[in-house]
Amino acid sequence: MLARHSREAALVVVGSRGLGRFGALLIGSVAVHLAAHADCPVLIVRGRPDPDGPVLVAVDGTGVGAEALGFAFAEASARRAPLTALHIAHPSTGRPDQEERVLAEALAGWREKYPAVEPRSEVVEAHTRPALLEASREAQLLVVGARGRGGFAGLLLGSTSQAMIQHAHCPVVVVRHPAEHPAEHPADA
Repeated sequence: MLARHSREAALVVVGSRGLGRFGALLIGSVAVHLAAHADCPVLIVRGRPDPDGPVLVAVDGTGVGAEALGFAFAEASARRAPLTALHIAHPSTGRPDQEERVLAEALAGWREKYPAVEPRSEVVEAHTRPALLEASREAQLLVVGARGRGGFAGLLLGSTSQAMIQHAHCPVVVVRHPAEHPAEHPADA
């Protein structure tokens, strides 16, 4: 029912209470299902957010990542919070200049739309999941895109999104589908 109602919603908010019998199922099945199938962004309330921390967004240079970035800028603006755009380059790539360019291109245009938000951009050479988990310790919110593939709910999220909703130290927003108005704050839609 919640997934059906997400068609008209700007944001679905759920808790992270897991009731499953499996050790790997740390988050409730409703939250996992919604993060994989909702037609709008899904906020999973978990962890202990740092109220003075930034809105943290994972930037990967894809279309889904652009949607997540737009949501993060809108949220940082509404919260009057700093924004940290984190692009994680796998250590084996060895192309820091190219990775900096990906991040700069992803941020282009958003600064003009949200002049009150001063983003801090950072390229980190690391493995994605551990780097995002560590960065989430000091964030008030983590925004990720989901680019998973396949017919199973868990695979629709992708491994990074799945790990974040299971283990992040702050609330997590999963942005799956292009929003009709990606640059608007959910309260404005």
